[in-house]
Amino acid sequence: MKLTLLLFSLFFYLTAFSQNWSDDVAEIFYNKCTKCHHTGGVGPFPLTTYSEASPMAAVMFDAVNLDEMPPWPPNNDFQTYSHDRSLSPSEKTTVLNWLTNGAPEGTAANTPPPPVYQTGSILGNGDLELQIPTYMSKALSNGDDYVCFALPSNLATTRSIKAVEIVPGNRQIVHHALIYIDPTGTSVTDTIGGDCGGPSSPSASLVMGYTPGSSPMTLPSASPLKLGIPFPANSQVVFAMHYPEGSYGEYDSTKVIFHFYPPGETGVRDVSATAVLQNWSFALPPDQYTDVTAQYPASGGLGLNFSLLSVFPHMHLLGQKMKVYGLDASLDTLKLIDIPHWDFEWQDFYFYKNIQKAEIGSTLYADATYDNTAGNIHNPNSPPALVWPGLNTTDEMMLVYMHYMLYQNGDENYNMDSLMSLGFSSIADDAFGEGLFNVYPNPTDGIVNLYSKSLSAGDIISVDIYDTQGQRIRNLLDAMKMSDEELHLQWDGNNNSGHPAGSGLYFISINVNGEFSHQRVMKR
Repeated sequence: MKLTLLLFSLFFYLTAFSQNWSDDVAEIFYNKCTKCHHTGGVGPFPLTTYSEASPMAAVMFDAVNLDEMPPWPPNNDFQTYSHDRSLSPSEKTTVLNWLTNGAPEGTAANTPPPPVYQTGSILGNGDLELQIPTYMSKALSNGDDYVCFALPSNLATTRSIKAVEIVPGNRQIVHHALIYIDPTGTSVTDTIGGDCGGPSSPSASLVMGYTPGSSPMTLPSASPLKLGIPFPANSQVVFAMHYPEGSYGEYDSTKVIFHFYPPGETGVRDVSATAVLQNWSFALPPDQYTDVTAQYPASGGLGLNFSLLSVFPHMHLLGQKMKVYGLDASLDTLKLIDIPHWDFEWQDFYFYKNIQKAEIGSTLYADATYDNTAGNIHNPNSPPALVWPGLNTTDEMMLVYMHYMLYQNGDENYNMDSLMSLGFSSIADDAFGEGLFNVYPNPTDGIVNLYSKSLSAGDIISVDIYDTQGQRIRNLLDAMKMSDEELHLQWDGNNNSGHPAGSGLYFISINVNGEFSHQRVMKR
């Protein structure tokens, strides 16, 4: 009996730790890690292939086990968002078990073809492109560098933004970039003190943010939902740049590309991006925790129904946690975001999977806690000192930006995840190249053929379709053994759920006997 139990336990143990890179782990890394950790990405090392990932096993175990990587500050039990990069419990268990068991590769030919990442712009040329002058980071080993650039747009007429792409000039040192529009044109460039946290003009509004792994912001731009952010004529564009410690001497020239609707486009609903919740009247005494709140409106409730598209909480180095929510007249709670462990280095616009309705009569709230003690390793003052609100990083802030618009019936039923992806695909464009397959027709309006006579009997081949955000759209072939040299595949233009993929650029990612390649296809 004891022998039976021992054998059962041994079988259970071996089964529990049987994960390998090719069959179990690679796809998790593709979905959650490689957007930052690829060659040329901001991650300190690439994790796209087994040979890249396996030597980092010890480092990755601690980061994954402590939920430090992938970085995802929001509490997913509170609200759900588009482009969630956190690991699910089962994904976390799979990765940890793989690492614990020595990170085995498995069969290389079974490895799913990886995502394809291109340097430079994803969406291509837009209608307005602005680039900061070449700047050398001043960030030494003991501190970061925060600088601001105010550039004139020279835009003669007011336009409506349908997409914004921030392209880092040096992805390895751009930790984040925040893009503001200042309609007054009074903001100034500040690259002297290394602590510029945002525009000098209070009239500037935040439009878009870049953090490692983020994608261009593409609003839904076709029926049934066309959204646009107004860009006033003659406005300034302000870049608030963050270069991390140790990047001294590295150069950067980040740019932003705006895509506009054609002049006179009809049916576009205006989206605003402003700091809806803010508090500028608090003080943070040294050696204590302080709770700070904000609400909107200051009294009463909302005078109209609003549709909320995104949320962007913002604090500085003393921030510890923040929760944002709404209460309607019946005290029902509208959950917007909960960040239980604030991290200044990982902040972003979080777009909701589904539009959130803030009903007339509701009040919006933000509750935040600040840690101004010596125990806060991010405290810029030693010993702790009295801190007030301000624009510099060594000051503090309590702001919550949102993308929002006036509510229309049925807004809460729109899936922003899919509609923003369609907007993305409708803009992306690229050239086409030679490869294993003859791809035709390309561009395509429907079915695309993939034909090759360059394989050999016994070859093991897998073929996947990825979009330009690194998401797998369709699996066409999974570790098939060739019986001859000829292969003909078809992609019907649908995703794995059977729904049509949007128009735009897609990558055909190919694995032949463990060797990877890719080709491009444009779907109209």
